[in-house]
Amino acid sequence: MGHVIESQQFSRTLLEDLFARSEEMKGEPHRFVGRLAGQVMAALFYEPSTRTRLSFEAAMLRLGGTTMGTDNAREFSSASKGETLEDTIRIVSGYADVIVLRHNEEGAARRAAAVSTVPIINAGDGPGQHPTQALLDLYTIRDELGRIDTVRVAMVGDLANGRTVRSLTYLLSKFKEIKFWFVAPPQVAMHDDLKTHLDEHQLPWVETQDLDAVLPEVDVVYMTRIQKERFTDPETYNAVKGVYRIDRRSMALMRKYAILMHPLPRVDEIAPEVDEDPRAAYFRQARNGLHVRMALLDRLLS
Repeated sequence: MGHVIESQQFSRTLLEDLFARSEEMKGEPHRFVGRLAGQVMAALFYEPSTRTRLSFEAAMLRLGGTTMGTDNAREFSSASKGETLEDTIRIVSGYADVIVLRHNEEGAARRAAAVSTVPIINAGDGPGQHPTQALLDLYTIRDELGRIDTVRVAMVGDLANGRTVRSLTYLLSKFKEIKFWFVAPPQVAMHDDLKTHLDEHQLPWVETQDLDAVLPEVDVVYMTRIQKERFTDPETYNAVKGVYRIDRRSMALMRKYAILMHPLPRVDEIAPEVDEDPRAAYFRQARNGLHVRMALLDRLLS
């Protein structure tokens, strides 16, 4: 891999190799200390982030590398003076061995990769993709359920603007006998390009607004928040915010072994009372990001 831009670039074999390395790093972290000593990661974040940025930084530090970067680069970098993304990347790629980029515009990671002399990792580009989140999501499904093939998945919430659900859907399509339920209001329904992709791979999908009817049918419930920052019309946002909420009553409808996932941050779409349920996997999911991103950095830089 030269760059990590989108989920489509990962083969099943590569995914399995990354997950095997993630397991090694999780089980025997001392073996990997110092593997990236002397290498530098630059984190360029044009949008706010907690988990993604900190887990990448922790991953690099645990491998012996160092990090540098900026939060809110739209305001606190030369972008505020009008510098183009391409020029920023040309400069920063002279300082670092890898660049982790989060940007508010879809396609920004691809633009960055076109001019960078070091690997670019897409850490989210607007409503486009977030491939490393999808990697840790897929790893979590495998870790929690013991399999990926034959999994039945409900994607719930803001599917039109949700880069995490887009990236995860692409990764899941590489496995066998996956079935999808897309649960969303029409205003934020899954885009046709993803549904066409699933049709081409002969993977069934169902589109519905009835979450209660879906909960007993699936192995994975992947909740997402309605992303206020993606709406230009406040009335449209107000019409769909809070439309789905998982609480104890919802959990009672789910299968005993099913898991509840969320890319975080949550707002009010999962009640805090659910946190104690052993099927609530979202905090374990977030922790998995450390070892998956360690494995990815190691693959790119070793």
